[in-house]
Amino acid sequence: MAYTTINKSTDYFDTKTFTGTASSQSITGLNFKPSLVWLKNRDSAYAHSLFDLHRGTNARIRTESTNAQDNPSPSALTAFNSNGFTVGADIGVNQNNENIVSWNWYAADSMGSSNTDGSLNSYATTVNTTAGFSIISYTGTGSNATIGHGLGVAPKVIIVKSLSGGGDWTSYHSVLGHTKFMRLNSTNTVGTQSSYWNDTAPTSAVFSIGTAGDVNSNGTTYIAYCFAEKTGYSKFGKYTGDGTSGTNPNVDGPFIYTGFKPKWILIKHSGGGTAAGEHWNLQDVKRSPNNPSIVMLSPNQNSAENSTNNNGIDFLSNGFKIRNNDGRLNNSGASYIYMAFGQSLVGTNNVPCTAR
Repeated sequence: MAYTTINKSTDYFDTKTFTGTASSQSITGLNFKPSLVWLKNRDSAYAHSLFDLHRGTNARIRTESTNAQDNPSPSALTAFNSNGFTVGADIGVNQNNENIVSWNWYAADSMGSSNTDGSLNSYATTVNTTAGFSIISYTGTGSNATIGHGLGVAPKVIIVKSLSGGGDWTSYHSVLGHTKFMRLNSTNTVGTQSSYWNDTAPTSAVFSIGTAGDVNSNGTTYIAYCFAEKTGYSKFGKYTGDGTSGTNPNVDGPFIYTGFKPKWILIKHSGGGTAAGEHWNLQDVKRSPNNPSIVMLSPNQNSAENSTNNNGIDFLSNGFKIRNNDGRLNNSGASYIYMAFGQSLVGTNNVPCTAR
C-alpha cells in the first residue's frame, strides 16, 4: 500500500475556480502564497496565462503561443497574496460573468537566490524540495551548459520558455529520455535533437541544455519549471493505448497506477499508433467532480473548455482509467506521457483516501 511523503497536498498544489467580474478581485482559499499561477477562461477562446514570482505581477507567458513575455492591458494578475492572488480586468482571466480556472503551485514565499551548481549560474532559483518543484531564471549563452535546479534529486519533468524572444515551450520528460523533447504549445509528437538537453540526463544537482534557441540563445532570458516525483503527491509517467472499442464513456481502456488519487492530469500522445497531431489534454476534479471526467482544456489551444464523452477519464483512489478510444488518449499501440498531481492513497495519519 502506498504512503505519502506529503500529508496535505493542498499545502503545495490546488485548483481554484471563480466567476469573472471585469474589475479587480482577490481569489482566496489557498493554503499558500502561490509561486506559479496558471489561469484560463473556461468559457471563451482566451490565452492560457502563466505568472510566477520570478517574473512578477502582470508578466504573462502563454502556453499556446511562441510569443515572448508580455504585459496585458488591462492588467491580468496584479498580486500574489498569502492565500491566493488578485486579478485585474483582463478578459482572459476575469471576464464578467464567465468561468475562470486557476492551477496553483507553491515553491516559496519569496524568490530564491542564484544557484551556482552548474556551469551557468541562474539569476534566481526558488525551490521546494518537499513538493519537488523549483523555478529557475537564467540568461542563455549559446553554448552547452548545466544549470542548478536545487531539488536534491533528478527532476522527472522540465519545462522551459524563452521570455525575451519568441520560442516554443520545450519540455523534457524522463520516460522519453534526454535525447527527446516535446512542445507544450504544439500538437507534434516527440522530437529528437541533441541541441535541447545536450543528450545528457539531469542529475540530483543540475540539468543540461544545448545550443537550441528555445532553451539557450545568447542573451535571451528564460524561465524553467522543474518537477521531481513525490510519493503520494506527484507522478510523471507513460502508458500505451489499447484502442478498446465500445461506447464512450464506458470504454474499458488502460488503467494507470499513480499510487494516489489524482486531482490534476495532463496527457499528451507522444508517438506510435495511427494517431497524429493530437492536442494536449488537461483535466481536473474541480471542474469535473464526477466520473467520468469529461471537461477538458488543451494547453496548446486558447479554445474554451470542451465537454464530450471523448474526453472520458475516471479519477480513482490509486490512479486513473481511460474511458474512451479517442486518439488524444487511447489510440491502439500509441504512447502517451502524463503528469499527475493529487493526494495519497494513505497519509501519514493512516487515513485512507476514498475513491470518487
